[in-house]
Amino acid sequence: MNRKEAAADRAAGAAVQGKPQEKAVVVFSGGQDSTTCLFWALERFDAVETVTFDYGQRHRSELEHAKRIAAKLQVPNRVLDMSLLNQLAPNALTRADIDIAQEEGELPNTFVEGRNLLFFSFAAIYAKQIGARHIVTGVCETDFSGYPDCRDVFVKSLNVTLNLAMDYGFVLHTPLMWLNKAETWRLADELGAFEFVRTETVTCYNGLPGDGCGECPSCKLRRAGLESYLAERAQKAGAGA
Repeated sequence: MNRKEAAADRAAGAAVQGKPQEKAVVVFSGGQDSTTCLFWALERFDAVETVTFDYGQRHRSELEHAKRIAAKLQVPNRVLDMSLLNQLAPNALTRADIDIAQEEGELPNTFVEGRNLLFFSFAAIYAKQIGARHIVTGVCETDFSGYPDCRDVFVKSLNVTLNLAMDYGFVLHTPLMWLNKAETWRLADELGAFEFVRTETVTCYNGLPGDGCGECPSCKLRRAGLESYLAERAQKAGAGA
């Protein structure tokens, strides 16, 4: 039985028992983290949809990868126009003519002010329209670039605010919050999605799929985590031999 069939069975069972169907919306970029979260959500919820944001990002290929991945996993993908964010927040992710850089002790210039605040808020508005109470996002406070909108305290605070603003019982899920990149690779492996995540996703700030350009901060973090996890897996395999 595949994931789609398993979800259908859960939904049918819920209908027979008179229970509400548990729906989730995954904030989805087609990258390593959000794709791992998508597999995580498919294991837990009866129905899953994805929402992707077009904010004029320099790595625009992620939009096509998100669409392709969602199609392969047979989940709906909704793309929302967030071009206003591009106008308000000029930086290395919204302007191709700005080189990616980070000064010591400062946030990298890939930080888009207010991005997750807006993304999660619009995902919640969409979720309410389709009767979903669960919103899943791949933000992480363990291996991150210091972005303030990836912190657990921010997510918890926004969760309360969204519930109050719309009088609706949202739950924001952050399955990667306390995982480093190696542990995120391990989770993908445990979900049976290791090779899929490794080859199908685009994490690179320059929009290159798989291992990416190898030079941008995102690629370096992804590669370091992958190498660490592969070494761990090889060690376990050797110990079990």
